Amino acid sequence: MRFVRLNIVIIATAIFAASARTGPEQSATAPMSSVALPPPLDRVLRDYERAWRAREPAALAGLFAEDGFVLANGRLPVRGRDAIRATYADGGGPLVLRALAYATEGSVGYIIGAYGPGQDAGDTGKFVLALRRATDGRWLIAADIDNANQRPRPSP
Repeated sequence: MRFVRLNIVIIATAIFAASARTGPEQSATAPMSSVALPPPLDRVLRDYERAWRAREPAALAGLFAEDGFVLANGRLPVRGRDAIRATYADGGGPLVLRALAYATEGSVGYIIGAYGPGQDAGDTGKFVLALRRATDGRWLIAADIDNANQRPRPSP
């Protein structure tokens, strides 16, 4: 029930705060502009990139709240650091994350962004990170929701 309340707060925050921290509207065919994040939020993205590139599932799982979720495209939900570590055991490789919008209110927040394999490779997908601030002040990922920009190809 606590996570449901967190989602409601994040959605409400998104409705009321996102417009102040996003770029101008763009067409559906043009890439969206990146926005600069405050350093504590930017740290989440940079640490995620480093752990993914280094193929360090324990470091990646450590970025999540103890009861955090991974909601990956085409996969069942995963909950908890141990399950996240196991899920990412075979993951990793080139990754660049960029923010498109963000908001925080008290101890909750979010980052909406895009990802790709490199700076010049373009975006291959998008994500939403629901965030929760820990008692030590560090932002942790409560939920990582991502999906690819291309629709899956039907099986022959």
